[in-house]
Amino acid sequence: MTQTESWSLFRDNWFMTLTMVVGSFIAGASSEGGGAIAYPAMTLLFNIEPDVARNFSFAIQTFGMTFAAIWIFLSKIKIEMNYLILAGIGGFIGIILGSYTIVPLIKPDYAKMMFVSFWLSFGIALWVVNFISKRNSVNKLPVLNTSQKVELLAVGIIGGVFSSVLGNGIDICTFSYVVLKYGLSEKVATPTSVILMASNAFIGFILHLFIIDTMQTEAINYLLVCIPVVIFGAPLGAFVITLIGRKTISTILISIIVIQFITALFIIRPNSELMLFSSIIFSVGLLIFFVLTKRNGAYKKS
Repeated sequence: MTQTESWSLFRDNWFMTLTMVVGSFIAGASSEGGGAIAYPAMTLLFNIEPDVARNFSFAIQTFGMTFAAIWIFLSKIKIEMNYLILAGIGGFIGIILGSYTIVPLIKPDYAKMMFVSFWLSFGIALWVVNFISKRNSVNKLPVLNTSQKVELLAVGIIGGVFSSVLGNGIDICTFSYVVLKYGLSEKVATPTSVILMASNAFIGFILHLFIIDTMQTEAINYLLVCIPVVIFGAPLGAFVITLIGRKTISTILISIIVIQFITALFIIRPNSELMLFSSIIFSVGLLIFFVLTKRNGAYKKS
């Protein structure tokens, strides 16, 4: 920053630095990446184009979540390799597929409603996982047959497609899937999903920076003023979660998700066509989080 005389970027973009104080904390304290806070704040509150918000999410998570992933490996925290590999391959396919086929078709308002609608379905899943379901958690997935492997790969592809449009999505798709369907412990699923999102974000970042060549200068400027925050904010979130408990963090996240959806309705004022699109995305989320996971009865209502 000194060599390029870029410190003035903080004067114009300080609001993003402040946003990522919260975003990086949430990323470290839960299964969601920093883009989960950055994207709605940028598109709904600051009226930044969704394409810029998506590319910034890729960029900032490449740095923040990669640092977190390195820390996870060095600390020898338990992860689930089958989950990571299968969902990672699916995410790679999904983010490439979505970037070339779906992203060019999504209009700005549709991208915004896609985000809040998908996250609303995840909020319901998060509520069930933490406050309704009664599960016997395990630290490792069972030996998967071919159809189960294909199913996890498909969930990864869907998550990668969502990431291609929104800047994140594969982490929450796959995290909810393995926790609800197979009862994988959050203590194992969360660090695995962090590594998974880091790899997916890196792919998206490289894709838009060097291959598609659509990484905006605006997104890079936001990245530069946020890197110093995220490399400390994520570890801080991981530390605080050990003090206040995951249910408290979940309550905060669910509240944010509901507020995001209500705010989007108020700001965008979607017409009937957009509301139909929103309903479809919400239904797809519920399909991932409940219909697929309910098949083997991995959880039951208490």
